[in-house]
Amino acid sequence: MAVSIRRVIALAAAVALLGTLPACSSKPPDDSLTTFLGAWEKGNLSGLKFVGPDGKALTGDAAQKLWTTVAGDLAAQPPKLTLKGAPTVKDDNASAAVHVAWPVADSTWEYDTTVDAKRVDKEWQVVFDAKTINPQLEATDKLAIRKTAGTRGSIVDGAGQPIVSAKPVVIIGVEPRSVTDINIVVKNLTDAFKQANVTVDISGLPDQVKKAAPDAFVQIITLRKEIFDTIANKLNSTPGVVTRNSTQALAPSAQFARALLGSTGEVTKEIMDKNPGKYKIGDVVGLSGLQQKYDSALQGKPGVKVVVPMPTGTPDKQLFATDPTAGTAVKLTLDVNLQNAAEAALAGDTRRSALVAIRISDNSIVAVANGPGAAVNNFALVGQTPPGSMLKTVTALAVLDKGMTGESVVNCPKNLTVDGRTFKNSHDEELGAVPLRVDFAKSCNTAFASLAPSIAPDGLGKTAASLGIGIPWDLGADVFTGKVSVNGSKAEQAAAAFGQGTNLVSPVIMAGAAAAVARGQWKQPQLVLEPAPKSPAPDGPALNPASLDALRTMMRQVVTDGTANQLKDLPGDLRGKTGTAEYDNNPAHTHSWFMGYRGDIAFCVFVENGGASTAAAVPIAGKFFQTIG
Repeated sequence: MAVSIRRVIALAAAVALLGTLPACSSKPPDDSLTTFLGAWEKGNLSGLKFVGPDGKALTGDAAQKLWTTVAGDLAAQPPKLTLKGAPTVKDDNASAAVHVAWPVADSTWEYDTTVDAKRVDKEWQVVFDAKTINPQLEATDKLAIRKTAGTRGSIVDGAGQPIVSAKPVVIIGVEPRSVTDINIVVKNLTDAFKQANVTVDISGLPDQVKKAAPDAFVQIITLRKEIFDTIANKLNSTPGVVTRNSTQALAPSAQFARALLGSTGEVTKEIMDKNPGKYKIGDVVGLSGLQQKYDSALQGKPGVKVVVPMPTGTPDKQLFATDPTAGTAVKLTLDVNLQNAAEAALAGDTRRSALVAIRISDNSIVAVANGPGAAVNNFALVGQTPPGSMLKTVTALAVLDKGMTGESVVNCPKNLTVDGRTFKNSHDEELGAVPLRVDFAKSCNTAFASLAPSIAPDGLGKTAASLGIGIPWDLGADVFTGKVSVNGSKAEQAAAAFGQGTNLVSPVIMAGAAAAVARGQWKQPQLVLEPAPKSPAPDGPALNPASLDALRTMMRQVVTDGTANQLKDLPGDLRGKTGTAEYDNNPAHTHSWFMGYRGDIAFCVFVENGGASTAAAVPIAGKFFQTIG
């Protein structure tokens, strides 16, 4: 490592100065000091000669061992060194002031030290001990780095109010030496978790306790304090069960937007391995969702201390410290009241489900809810599944743009065969020759399959793109933006026209399409406002007003006289399109969908394996709108 220019100039001045000394001191210590400082900057003192403070010889290997031991946590990144002025020389002793700039995490610990040298057999040798490294150190000291986390940033809603903030939690574990009967521990924990409706696998707990040290803390689970309080008596009276109080960044409830917001917890070995040197055991980090995606911003910058650890009960000797910087907030468009309404609407169904709501006037995604059966999978944004008859909205817009109207007659036979593939309607329904608006309201598959030839092979994809389906979005969160079948065989085009084939969508994509129909133009929805996404999609083209008028009328008829007529008495002007989507080769296996809008709120509801839309998705939408009024 090169010696700094400043040091060279200083050494040159020293040569000129020392040239006037008596003959016995005519050879200056400059070369020895320069060599030592260069070796110290490299963290490698082996091969040099030293003397100790007692004047006895000290080998380079011994000096290296002392340096490595005393430097401790800082040894891996040695300091930058600058000689301050000319060394002073008196007889066989010399002394030089050295400025030390030691990298510590993202900071620099700066201080001055003194490097002494002694002439031994006409050769200058550096005097090396712990005080050479830092004047406050002793030979038995060992430097350690301590990080202090700043306050984690909040995730805030569209009004700027914290959604996720620090809340009290209780960490439940077992101390092996306090266990009198592990079977009782397992039974009481199992009963308590069942009572609290908490799912945790403790089948391996006896083996974990057996292998752990007697005074170890075998961690089981972290619970919100209000949940723990419901089972506290049972757990506190169980010998061996111990708890620790802490805080954790949490949403208003365990269910609230959990898959979107994600969770925090102690850093895992996998995360530490992927980020060498960034974390230490016990650090709290984002483990999933937005907490993980924006972990660096939310974490802020930790403070750092350089200390000499002292025995238990004695404060550590602190040599350097920086203050932590609080994390920055991540701002979302979510509306707490609407999110709660969406969660409540899904709460009664144990199947995987989702509800996304968008405020049409400003494109804000105000609710991203995943039902209890969705676990931590954010299906509302990243689900990929056939849309079923919801996609008839796209097909209808495509043929309306080509000149058809809601009154155009389109036959709805019981069956339709295209290139050897036969399509049929739900319950073998046959409407006959009826207006397109009736085919749409009653969701006739064969009528829409028959429309495929009137659309160009890539026409469905182009119309879908005008509604934001199948084009890139940047929400600031992971999202699946859809895949629409294009240029397929005639049979594939027929299937795609009524939402089957190879079409795939997510709930948020269809909510965005509904908002586009309501608005008259597609605009990418917003979810993460700060930090702002880097590449949001540009606005789509203005949609044909005549086509929109017809489509909106057809969507209203779905509610008043079609597949969603169970909501016809719901206050407000609800318009939508249902969907029952087959997802394998068994026609009885279907997902349940409903998309649409009412007033300023566009929405999409999904229920996995929910059967007919009328059985699952439509009632959930009704509950949602009844709640928000």
